[in-house]
Amino acid sequence: MSYIFLLLKLIYLVMMLVMKVYDLISIKLKTIAGMVVTTKKDTNKVCERRSKTWSGYCGDSKHCDQQCREWEGAAHGACHRQGVGRACFCYFNC
Repeated sequence: MSYIFLLLKLIYLVMMLVMKVYDLISIKLKTIAGMVVTTKKDTNKVCERRSKTWSGYCGDSKHCDQQCREWEGAAHGACHRQGVGRACFCYFNC
């Protein structure tokens, strides 16, 4: 009778250990999945910076866009109001 009791207790302890390992794996997988999603969101983020190569008034966004792409390696560029004038802003993938 005592062997059966010990065997049942051993089976119970093994089951508890398996459940703990399963819980730990589930937590790790959720953490990893969250990091992957976060990383994916970060790659789609766009950072704005005033053009370092443009000087003067920015009246044509097409020219600003072309210069940002060709000279500064930006994803695109556009003219926007800054203060009383308009400046060329370049947009980069962060």
